[in-house]
Amino acid sequence: MFDLTGQKALVVGVANDQSIAWGCAKALKAQGAELAITYLNAKAEPHVRPLAESLGAEIIAPLDVRSEADTDALFGQITERWGKLDTLVHSIAFSLKDDLHGRVVDCSAEGFGLAMDISVHSFLRLIRCAEPLMPNGGTCMTVSFMGAQRVVEHYNIMGPVKAALEAATRYAAAELGPSGISVHALSPGPLQTRAASGIDAFDNLLNDAAERAPTHHLATIEDVGAYAAFLASREAANVTGGIHPIDGGYSIIG
Repeated sequence: MFDLTGQKALVVGVANDQSIAWGCAKALKAQGAELAITYLNAKAEPHVRPLAESLGAEIIAPLDVRSEADTDALFGQITERWGKLDTLVHSIAFSLKDDLHGRVVDCSAEGFGLAMDISVHSFLRLIRCAEPLMPNGGTCMTVSFMGAQRVVEHYNIMGPVKAALEAATRYAAAELGPSGISVHALSPGPLQTRAASGIDAFDNLLNDAAERAPTHHLATIEDVGAYAAFLASREAANVTGGIHPIDGGYSIIG
């Protein structure tokens, strides 16, 4: 595929072996990248550490993106051990359950702010930490969904949140392009992940996507990982600012 030998990649968002972040981590490692993989907290560690160890991750560290101490400690390790970073993968999102299951117009101010902070601003914070470690350029990626651009039933408040994430991706790409740092949003179709399980009637969305997509196949975490590996490669150095559908063509169907 693409040779990432010698590259250093930070993957944030692995929760289990169905996570999009896990698909990305596997693909990056398969192409030669060395990995740093984070887990949310002590409760999540037993689920994430064995996966990270199976890929020989050189850094396995806690990261609650709301914690400045966690963030500083993580990037301190990366700086001390590697002295650089080539690729950042941000694959996290969060909404309070009541806000996720309710109408957008009824979303609480607290819940809206929390969803935006964890799902959007954390990406910008991680980019800001990664930038000094990318003096020769690099790649930053996040994960969006077509609900950012079109109304998807039951996606609710995450639609506006992902729209903000996509806008942030474009602005960050414009700002960091002169430094050789590309910024992307991967936009897979519906996937059966832990995060998606919180969305009402998600099975209906999966079935609809499989039926209507031109390929009649749902995307897999391996599909997303393969695309991420390409974007992390030198071959994609002149690609930036895009929202990249990985959905069997589902998003093109009216």
